[in-house]
Amino acid sequence: MGSTTQTPERTVIGHSAGDKVVLFGGLPLVGLVLGYFLPRIADWAADRQWVPFQGPLRLISEWNGWWVVVICVALGLVGGVVLAGMALDDTLKLTVTNQSVDFLKNQKTVSVPRAKVSVAFLDGKEIVLQDATSKELARERHDQFKSEVPKIAAAFRAHGYPWSEAGDPHAAEFRRWIEDDPDLPPAANAILKVRSKAFDDGDKGKADLRELRDELINLGYAVKDKDKKQYWRAF
Repeated sequence: MGSTTQTPERTVIGHSAGDKVVLFGGLPLVGLVLGYFLPRIADWAADRQWVPFQGPLRLISEWNGWWVVVICVALGLVGGVVLAGMALDDTLKLTVTNQSVDFLKNQKTVSVPRAKVSVAFLDGKEIVLQDATSKELARERHDQFKSEVPKIAAAFRAHGYPWSEAGDPHAAEFRRWIEDDPDLPPAANAILKVRSKAFDDGDKGKADLRELRDELINLGYAVKDKDKKQYWRAF
């Protein structure tokens, strides 16, 4: 999923026009169809206790008239558009120029000046930038299909960034965090403890994980997550 647009000045990797057509054409269409059939589904499900959402379904099944179908279709259409917008907003847009790297996701942009970047690489599904002290300047999850991943390295190389094909030069320094790790100061342990509780909190948890990662970086520690486990290193 995604496209690459390249000019001498910049390379942009993100959703292609085809992806947008699928999202804003397909999801609203699905919502419209579901909305059209919802009154019939409600009639069928109202007397079957094993079907969830019995309250709303019974309420819909009790309504009669063409206006019920119109409302359900409209709600399905709007719901599809909202879902498409959320899916697009949650996809990383990467812009690489000779002057900076910009990561746009969830209407938030992280911009890293070229002069600060000592190395760029992929760590699993994450794009990572480090400075000369090995401090992480950015760690952002991309959404490209496996066949399109090489375009990320090509974009950085095209604009003169040092790219590590072998991945993180400091990968061996990461250690799994355990509660009250004696090798960490109390402040770092406290932040990691709060982070450990954020993995199952949905969008709020994602925002907390990101914000608390920045707090750890300010303390001199890098952290990466794998299978809801945290791994840290000092820099």
